[in-house]
Amino acid sequence: MSLLTIRDAATGAEILKTDDAAKIAEALAPIGVRFERWPVADLPAGAEPDAVLEAYRPHLDAFLKETKAGTADVIRLTADHPQKDAIRAKFLSEHIHTEDEVRFFHEGAGNFVMHVDGKIYDAHCTRGDLISVPANTRHWFDAGEVPHVTALRVFTDTSGWTPHYTGSDIASRIPVTVG
Repeated sequence: MSLLTIRDAATGAEILKTDDAAKIAEALAPIGVRFERWPVADLPAGAEPDAVLEAYRPHLDAFLKETKAGTADVIRLTADHPQKDAIRAKFLSEHIHTEDEVRFFHEGAGNFVMHVDGKIYDAHCTRGDLISVPANTRHWFDAGEVPHVTALRVFTDTSGWTPHYTGSDIASRIPVTVG
């Protein structure tokens, strides 16, 4: 189940907690984050990346046209991935990108945590969620210690995912919310 928890960054005090998709989208819109639900394709667990891309082609093509993004791929991170700890570590530090960071969750879940205007916006995204975090937004991502996520990634820059770390330790001080 999708969940948004908003907290004060200084005190950790909870400001809002909701699992209603419309309220999540409404709460994220003022900081420029796009959140929506897409129908989930009926594919076998662990489907090949090309099959995942093709299953979402109509939605993906419309999204690419609307946003003028250039390419998409599929990322899969599971508990048995030999580099799961190293991959998790690079996502866990607060960073920004020079382009929007867009993910659509086909399988599993993960938390996009945005740090904006003294607040922490912790979006626990699950199967069927699309989230687009605007360029230059301070954020981090956590798929958990036992990751299970297959997601479409959309890029404007065809060279792929390029983080610019902020040097802040806030991600280590703010636990993610999973339900």
